[in-house]
Amino acid sequence: MLTPDEWAIIRLSLLVGGVAVMGALPVAFSLAWMLARWRFAGRWLLDGIVHLPLVVPPVVTGWLLLLAFAPAGPIGGLLQRLFGVSVLFRWTGAAIAAGVMALPLMVRAIRLSIEGVDRRLEQAAATLGAGRWRVFRTITLPLAAPGVLAGLVLGFARGLGEFGATITFVSDVPGQTETLPLAIYSALQRPGGDAMVWRLAAISVAISLVALIASEALARRMGRGTHVL
Repeated sequence: MLTPDEWAIIRLSLLVGGVAVMGALPVAFSLAWMLARWRFAGRWLLDGIVHLPLVVPPVVTGWLLLLAFAPAGPIGGLLQRLFGVSVLFRWTGAAIAAGVMALPLMVRAIRLSIEGVDRRLEQAAATLGAGRWRVFRTITLPLAAPGVLAGLVLGFARGLGEFGATITFVSDVPGQTETLPLAIYSALQRPGGDAMVWRLAAISVAISLVALIASEALARRMGRGTHVL
């Protein structure tokens, strides 16, 4: 049986993961479209920057976010001056960290789905008088939808398991930033916390496994042999 505090941790984790992927989706789709359809100088550099969170230590990503969103930072200072808000030590900051870490996986899945769209179908629709927006809305987006959904699911799972960038950026604040991985880490430091670790770890594994299976199933709808991992 889960305690009320553990249920609160799970609800916060689901909130952070959901907000993270929904906030990252427009950015991920735009980047995936640019990498899949555009040809420009520096494309390889953009591709490398997008995938940096996958290879650099998460602590480095969290530190860079802290520099950017601190009250004296470029983004944090702007938020403070315009809206009088700060994302430090709040769940919104945890969502930003989770979104940044999930972004590369989302971009990869969406990019594969866009590249898998048959351009001849788009050209045929255009020759029949359909405009660019109508071609995108009726041809490209429906065909790429499985990959977009796969990216959302995979990004959600990645955001749900984010630890290093989150604890570096917004610390571990119960009720605000204490998501599943942070709660598990805290329980490991406490005598008698093994039971809590087992319960939260089981929940984390179950959610991640379901997300991975769902993302692969959605990706396979794009075509035989397609994977997002």
